[in-house]
Amino acid sequence: MWTKNSFHKVSKYIPPSWTNSLDFKPSHRVKLAMLPTPVCEWKIPFAPQGLQLFVKRDDMTGNTLGGNKIRKLEFILGKALHEGCKAVITCGGVQSNHCRATAVAAKELGLDCYLFLRAENTGPDNVEYPGNLLLDLFCGSKISFIPKRMQYKMGIEERQNKLAESLLKDRNHKSMCIPIGGSDLVGLYGYIDAWEEMLEQKVIENVDDIFVTCGSGGTAAGLAIANYLTGSQVKVHAVSVSDNKQYFHGHIKETLNGIGLGHLQPETLIDIIDGYKGSGYGETTTEDIESIKTISSTTGIFCDPVYTWKGLKGLLTEYKNNRTRFKGDRVLFIHTGGIFSLYDNKMHQALVDSFNNQVL
Repeated sequence: MWTKNSFHKVSKYIPPSWTNSLDFKPSHRVKLAMLPTPVCEWKIPFAPQGLQLFVKRDDMTGNTLGGNKIRKLEFILGKALHEGCKAVITCGGVQSNHCRATAVAAKELGLDCYLFLRAENTGPDNVEYPGNLLLDLFCGSKISFIPKRMQYKMGIEERQNKLAESLLKDRNHKSMCIPIGGSDLVGLYGYIDAWEEMLEQKVIENVDDIFVTCGSGGTAAGLAIANYLTGSQVKVHAVSVSDNKQYFHGHIKETLNGIGLGHLQPETLIDIIDGYKGSGYGETTTEDIESIKTISSTTGIFCDPVYTWKGLKGLLTEYKNNRTRFKGDRVLFIHTGGIFSLYDNKMHQALVDSFNNQVL
Protein backbone atom coordinates (compact mmCIF):
# COMPACT_ATOMS: atom_id res chain seq x y z
CA MET A 1 0.00 0.00 0.00
CA TRP A 2 1.35 3.40 -0.96
CA THR A 3 2.26 5.70 1.91
CA LYS A 4 3.63 9.19 1.91
CA ASN A 5 7.38 9.19 2.53
CA SER A 6 9.71 11.75 4.02
CA PHE A 7 11.04 13.15 0.72
CA HIS A 8 10.95 16.96 0.54
CA LYS A 9 10.05 17.13 4.21
CA VAL A 10 11.89 19.67 6.36
CA SER A 11 12.87 18.23 9.72
CA LYS A 12 15.06 19.14 12.66
CA TYR A 13 18.62 17.95 12.23
CA ILE A 14 20.28 15.90 14.92
CA PRO A 15 24.03 15.96 14.22
CA PRO A 16 26.40 13.11 15.14
CA SER A 17 27.50 13.16 18.77
CA TRP A 18 31.12 13.59 17.70
CA THR A 19 30.28 17.12 16.47
CA ASN A 20 29.16 18.28 19.93
CA SER A 21 32.25 20.46 20.41
CA LEU A 22 31.61 22.51 17.24
CA ASP A 23 30.34 26.08 17.51
CA PHE A 24 28.01 25.79 14.52
CA LYS A 25 25.42 23.18 13.61
CA PRO A 26 22.51 23.45 11.15
CA SER A 27 19.08 23.29 12.74
CA HIS A 28 17.15 21.76 9.83
CA ARG A 29 17.53 19.66 6.69
CA VAL A 30 15.22 18.64 3.86
CA LYS A 31 15.20 15.11 2.48
CA LEU A 32 16.44 15.14 -1.12
CA ALA A 33 19.05 12.39 -1.48
CA MET A 34 18.68 8.64 -1.74
CA LEU A 35 21.02 7.47 1.01
CA PRO A 36 23.13 5.60 1.86
CA THR A 37 25.05 5.37 -1.40
CA PRO A 38 26.87 2.07 -2.04
CA VAL A 39 30.59 1.36 -1.86
CA CYS A 40 32.15 -1.18 -4.19
CA GLU A 41 35.49 -2.31 -5.55
CA TRP A 42 36.54 -0.48 -8.72
CA LYS A 43 38.62 -2.61 -11.08
CA ILE A 44 40.09 -0.06 -13.47
CA PRO A 45 42.17 -1.92 -16.07
CA PHE A 46 45.11 0.49 -16.09
CA ALA A 47 45.29 1.01 -12.30
CA PRO A 48 48.79 0.60 -10.84
CA GLN A 49 49.65 -2.81 -9.44
CA GLY A 50 49.11 -3.14 -5.71
CA LEU A 51 46.31 -0.58 -5.53
CA GLN A 52 43.09 -1.82 -3.90
CA LEU A 53 40.63 0.77 -5.18
CA PHE A 54 37.09 1.25 -3.91
CA VAL A 55 34.50 3.84 -4.91
CA LYS A 56 31.78 5.54 -2.88
CA ARG A 57 28.99 6.03 -5.43
CA ASP A 58 27.85 9.53 -4.57
CA ASP A 59 27.00 9.86 -8.24
CA MET A 60 23.92 7.86 -7.17
CA THR A 61 22.51 10.31 -4.61
CA GLY A 62 19.49 10.98 -6.84
CA ASN A 63 17.98 14.38 -7.66
CA THR A 64 18.72 13.93 -11.37
CA LEU A 65 22.20 12.53 -10.65
CA GLY A 66 22.90 15.31 -8.18
CA GLY A 67 26.22 13.89 -6.96
CA ASN A 68 27.90 15.39 -3.91
CA LYS A 69 26.01 18.66 -4.31
CA ILE A 70 22.72 17.24 -3.15
CA ARG A 71 24.17 16.27 0.23
CA LYS A 72 25.06 19.92 0.82
CA LEU A 73 21.72 21.14 -0.53
CA GLU A 74 19.78 19.06 1.98
CA PHE A 75 21.09 21.44 4.65
CA ILE A 76 21.22 24.65 2.61
CA LEU A 77 17.70 24.35 1.20
CA GLY A 78 16.41 23.00 4.51
CA LYS A 79 17.58 26.27 6.05
CA ALA A 80 16.02 28.27 3.19
CA LEU A 81 12.62 26.63 3.63
CA HIS A 82 12.74 26.89 7.42
CA GLU A 83 13.43 30.63 7.10
CA GLY A 84 10.56 31.15 4.66
CA CYS A 85 12.57 31.83 1.52
CA LYS A 86 10.80 31.84 -1.82
CA ALA A 87 13.91 31.89 -4.01
CA VAL A 88 17.55 30.84 -4.07
CA ILE A 89 20.40 32.64 -5.83
CA THR A 90 23.66 30.88 -6.59
CA CYS A 91 26.60 30.94 -8.98
CA GLY A 92 29.24 28.93 -10.78
CA GLY A 93 30.66 28.11 -14.20
CA VAL A 94 28.40 27.74 -17.22
CA GLN A 95 28.59 23.95 -16.74
CA SER A 96 28.38 24.07 -12.93
CA ASN A 97 27.12 20.83 -11.38
CA HIS A 98 26.21 22.77 -8.24
CA CYS A 99 24.05 25.24 -10.16
CA ARG A 100 22.28 22.42 -12.01
CA ALA A 101 21.67 20.46 -8.80
CA THR A 102 20.37 23.63 -7.12
CA ALA A 103 18.07 24.37 -10.07
CA VAL A 104 16.56 20.86 -9.96
CA ALA A 105 16.20 20.72 -6.17
CA ALA A 106 14.70 24.22 -6.01
CA LYS A 107 11.92 23.22 -8.40
CA GLU A 108 11.28 20.02 -6.46
CA LEU A 109 10.71 22.22 -3.41
CA GLY A 110 8.72 24.98 -5.13
CA LEU A 111 11.45 27.61 -4.97
CA ASP A 112 12.46 30.03 -7.71
CA CYS A 113 16.07 29.73 -8.82
CA TYR A 114 18.40 32.44 -10.11
CA LEU A 115 21.86 31.60 -11.46
CA PHE A 116 24.91 33.72 -12.17
CA LEU A 117 26.97 31.65 -14.61
CA ARG A 118 30.58 32.46 -15.49
CA ALA A 119 31.25 32.05 -19.21
CA GLU A 120 33.69 33.10 -21.91
CA ASN A 121 30.77 34.15 -24.07
CA THR A 122 27.80 35.91 -22.50
CA GLY A 123 25.38 35.46 -25.40
CA PRO A 124 23.53 32.76 -27.37
CA ASP A 125 26.80 30.99 -28.26
CA ASN A 126 26.57 29.21 -24.89
CA VAL A 127 23.57 27.26 -26.19
CA GLU A 128 25.96 25.35 -28.45
CA TYR A 129 27.29 23.60 -25.34
CA PRO A 130 24.20 22.23 -23.60
CA GLY A 131 25.22 19.84 -20.79
CA ASN A 132 24.18 21.24 -17.42
CA LEU A 133 22.96 24.45 -19.04
CA LEU A 134 20.12 22.55 -20.72
CA LEU A 135 18.86 21.31 -17.36
CA ASP A 136 19.25 24.76 -15.79
CA LEU A 137 17.00 26.20 -18.49
CA PHE A 138 14.50 23.33 -18.49
CA CYS A 139 14.06 23.79 -14.74
CA GLY A 140 12.93 27.35 -15.38
CA SER A 141 15.96 29.03 -13.83
CA LYS A 142 16.58 32.70 -14.55
CA ILE A 143 20.17 33.03 -15.74
CA SER A 144 22.62 35.92 -15.91
CA PHE A 145 25.95 35.34 -17.65
CA ILE A 146 28.94 37.04 -16.06
CA PRO A 147 32.65 37.24 -17.02
CA LYS A 148 34.45 33.91 -16.69
CA ARG A 149 37.14 35.23 -14.38
CA MET A 150 34.89 37.15 -12.00
CA GLN A 151 35.65 36.16 -8.40
CA TYR A 152 33.03 35.47 -5.76
CA LYS A 153 34.25 38.05 -3.26
CA MET A 154 35.02 40.57 -5.99
CA GLY A 155 31.81 40.93 -7.94
CA ILE A 156 29.56 37.86 -7.76
CA GLU A 157 28.52 38.12 -4.11
CA GLU A 158 27.58 41.77 -4.59
CA ARG A 159 25.39 40.89 -7.58
CA GLN A 160 23.67 38.15 -5.60
CA ASN A 161 22.90 40.52 -2.75
CA LYS A 162 21.55 43.22 -5.08
CA LEU A 163 19.26 40.68 -6.75
CA ALA A 164 18.04 39.47 -3.36
CA GLU A 165 17.24 43.06 -2.36
CA SER A 166 15.36 43.60 -5.63
CA LEU A 167 13.29 40.41 -5.25
CA LEU A 168 12.34 41.41 -1.72
CA LYS A 169 11.39 44.95 -2.73
CA ASP A 170 9.59 44.15 -5.99
CA ARG A 171 7.99 40.77 -5.23
CA ASN A 172 8.20 40.47 -1.45
CA HIS A 173 10.20 37.29 -1.97
CA LYS A 174 12.85 36.49 0.60
CA SER A 175 15.88 34.86 -1.02
CA MET A 176 18.84 32.81 0.12
CA CYS A 177 22.21 33.55 -1.49
CA ILE A 178 24.33 30.40 -1.85
CA PRO A 179 28.10 30.65 -2.49
CA ILE A 180 29.98 28.76 -5.21
CA GLY A 181 29.59 25.02 -4.77
CA GLY A 182 27.38 25.45 -1.71
CA SER A 183 30.64 25.50 0.24
CA ASP A 184 29.72 27.32 3.43
CA LEU A 185 29.24 26.30 7.07
CA VAL A 186 25.75 24.96 6.36
CA GLY A 187 26.82 22.95 3.30
CA LEU A 188 29.80 21.62 5.27
CA TYR A 189 27.46 19.24 7.06
CA GLY A 190 26.72 17.40 3.82
CA TYR A 191 30.00 15.53 4.20
CA ILE A 192 30.09 15.52 7.97
CA ASP A 193 26.85 13.57 7.67
CA ALA A 194 28.36 11.45 4.86
CA TRP A 195 31.23 10.50 7.17
CA GLU A 196 28.73 9.24 9.73
CA GLU A 197 27.15 7.23 6.93
CA MET A 198 30.51 5.68 6.06
CA LEU A 199 31.14 4.85 9.71
CA GLU A 200 27.82 3.01 9.80
CA GLN A 201 28.76 1.19 6.59
CA LYS A 202 32.08 0.20 8.25
CA VAL A 203 33.93 1.77 5.34
CA ILE A 204 36.30 3.98 7.31
CA GLU A 205 37.80 1.11 9.28
CA ASN A 206 38.56 -0.81 6.09
CA VAL A 207 40.43 1.80 4.03
CA ASP A 208 43.74 3.59 4.48
CA ASP A 209 43.25 6.65 2.27
CA ILE A 210 40.32 8.66 0.92
CA PHE A 211 40.53 10.71 -2.27
CA VAL A 212 38.08 13.33 -3.53
CA THR A 213 38.10 15.88 -6.33
CA CYS A 214 38.30 19.45 -5.01
CA GLY A 215 36.39 22.12 -6.96
CA SER A 216 35.13 24.57 -4.35
CA GLY A 217 36.50 23.01 -1.15
CA GLY A 218 33.33 22.22 0.79
CA THR A 219 33.34 18.45 0.35
CA ALA A 220 37.06 18.24 1.11
CA ALA A 221 36.61 20.36 4.24
CA GLY A 222 33.75 18.19 5.50
CA LEU A 223 35.73 14.98 5.06
CA ALA A 224 38.89 16.38 6.65
CA ILE A 225 37.07 17.81 9.67
CA ALA A 226 35.02 14.65 10.20
CA ASN A 227 38.18 12.55 10.02
CA TYR A 228 39.75 14.72 12.73
CA LEU A 229 36.70 14.79 15.00
CA THR A 230 36.20 11.03 14.94
CA GLY A 231 39.87 10.24 15.49
CA SER A 232 39.86 8.03 12.44
CA GLN A 233 43.17 6.79 11.14
CA VAL A 234 42.66 7.34 7.41
CA LYS A 235 44.50 9.95 5.36
CA VAL A 236 42.33 12.37 3.37
CA HIS A 237 43.53 13.70 0.01
CA ALA A 238 41.87 16.23 -2.32
CA VAL A 239 42.91 16.76 -5.94
CA SER A 240 42.53 20.39 -7.01
CA VAL A 241 40.81 20.96 -10.36
CA SER A 242 40.04 24.69 -10.16
CA ASP A 243 42.08 26.86 -7.81
CA ASN A 244 45.23 25.76 -5.98
CA LYS A 245 46.49 24.41 -2.68
CA GLN A 246 46.92 27.88 -1.17
CA TYR A 247 43.33 28.86 -1.97
CA PHE A 248 41.84 25.67 -0.54
CA HIS A 249 43.93 25.83 2.61
CA GLY A 250 42.58 29.34 3.07
CA HIS A 251 38.99 28.20 2.53
CA ILE A 252 39.35 25.33 5.01
CA LYS A 253 40.98 27.67 7.55
CA GLU A 254 37.97 30.00 7.31
CA THR A 255 35.72 26.99 7.88
CA LEU A 256 37.73 25.88 10.91
CA ASN A 257 37.48 29.39 12.36
CA GLY A 258 33.72 29.37 11.81
CA ILE A 259 33.11 26.14 13.75
CA GLY A 260 35.45 26.80 16.65
CA LEU A 261 38.48 24.82 15.46
CA GLY A 262 40.60 27.80 14.55
CA HIS A 263 43.57 26.40 16.48
CA LEU A 264 43.96 23.72 13.79
CA GLN A 265 45.93 24.12 10.57
CA PRO A 266 44.49 22.74 7.31
CA GLU A 267 47.86 21.33 6.26
CA THR A 268 47.67 18.85 9.17
CA LEU A 269 44.15 17.70 8.27
CA ILE A 270 44.25 17.18 4.52
CA ASP A 271 46.67 16.57 1.66
CA ILE A 272 45.70 18.90 -1.18
CA ILE A 273 47.30 17.90 -4.48
CA ASP A 274 47.94 20.37 -7.29
CA GLY A 275 49.05 19.55 -10.80
CA TYR A 276 46.00 17.86 -12.31
CA LYS A 277 43.97 20.84 -13.48
CA GLY A 278 45.61 20.55 -16.89
CA SER A 279 45.51 23.64 -19.09
CA GLY A 280 42.66 25.08 -17.02
CA TYR A 281 39.40 24.47 -15.19
CA GLY A 282 37.04 22.52 -17.43
CA GLU A 283 39.69 21.90 -20.09
CA THR A 284 40.40 18.34 -21.25
CA THR A 285 42.59 16.39 -23.67
CA THR A 286 42.14 13.54 -26.14
CA GLU A 287 44.05 11.27 -23.77
CA ASP A 288 41.67 12.17 -20.92
CA ILE A 289 38.66 11.33 -23.06
CA GLU A 290 40.15 7.98 -24.04
CA SER A 291 40.73 7.14 -20.37
CA ILE A 292 37.16 8.10 -19.47
CA LYS A 293 35.85 5.83 -22.23
CA THR A 294 38.08 2.93 -21.17
CA ILE A 295 36.81 3.16 -17.60
CA SER A 296 33.14 3.33 -18.57
CA SER A 297 33.44 0.55 -21.16
CA THR A 298 35.13 -1.83 -18.71
CA THR A 299 33.51 -0.95 -15.36
CA GLY A 300 30.19 0.73 -16.21
CA ILE A 301 31.09 3.73 -14.06
CA PHE A 302 31.28 7.12 -15.78
CA CYS A 303 33.72 9.90 -14.95
CA ASP A 304 33.23 13.43 -16.18
CA PRO A 305 36.10 15.41 -17.77
CA VAL A 306 35.86 18.41 -15.42
CA TYR A 307 35.88 16.86 -11.96
CA THR A 308 35.88 13.12 -11.30
CA TRP A 309 38.34 12.07 -14.00
CA LYS A 310 40.91 14.66 -12.95
CA GLY A 311 40.57 13.60 -9.31
CA LEU A 312 40.89 9.93 -10.24
CA LYS A 313 43.81 10.70 -12.55
CA GLY A 314 45.55 12.35 -9.63
CA LEU A 315 44.95 9.31 -7.42
CA LEU A 316 46.25 6.83 -9.99
CA THR A 317 49.27 8.91 -10.99
CA GLU A 318 50.30 9.69 -7.43
CA TYR A 319 50.00 6.03 -6.41
CA LYS A 320 52.20 5.04 -9.34
CA ASN A 321 54.85 7.77 -8.95
CA ASN A 322 54.66 8.91 -5.32
CA ARG A 323 53.44 6.00 -3.22
CA THR A 324 54.89 7.43 -0.01
CA ARG A 325 52.09 10.01 -0.21
CA PHE A 326 49.65 7.23 0.71
CA LYS A 327 49.12 5.68 4.10
CA GLY A 328 48.35 2.29 2.55
CA ASP A 329 47.07 0.41 -0.48
CA ARG A 330 43.34 0.38 0.35
CA VAL A 331 42.08 3.60 -1.23
CA LEU A 332 38.50 4.92 -1.40
CA PHE A 333 37.56 7.38 -4.13
CA ILE A 334 34.49 9.52 -3.46
CA HIS A 335 32.68 9.73 -6.81
CA THR A 336 31.03 13.16 -6.73
CA GLY A 337 28.96 12.82 -9.92
CA GLY A 338 28.96 15.30 -12.80
CA ILE A 339 27.88 13.07 -15.69
CA PHE A 340 26.14 15.91 -17.55
CA SER A 341 29.53 17.45 -18.34
CA LEU A 342 29.83 14.62 -20.87
CA TYR A 343 27.19 16.43 -22.91
CA ASP A 344 28.84 19.80 -23.41
CA ASN A 345 30.40 18.84 -26.80
CA LYS A 346 33.83 17.88 -25.41
CA MET A 347 32.98 14.31 -26.34
CA HIS A 348 31.93 14.95 -29.93
CA GLN A 349 34.97 13.40 -31.61
CA ALA A 350 34.89 10.44 -29.22
CA LEU A 351 31.24 9.95 -30.17
CA VAL A 352 32.10 9.96 -33.88
CA ASP A 353 34.99 7.53 -33.38
CA SER A 354 32.89 5.18 -31.25
CA PHE A 355 30.08 5.31 -33.81
CA ASN A 356 32.43 4.41 -36.63
CA ASN A 357 34.07 1.56 -34.69
CA GLN A 358 31.10 0.05 -32.88
CA VAL A 359 27.98 0.44 -35.02
CA LEU A 360 27.50 -2.72 -37.08
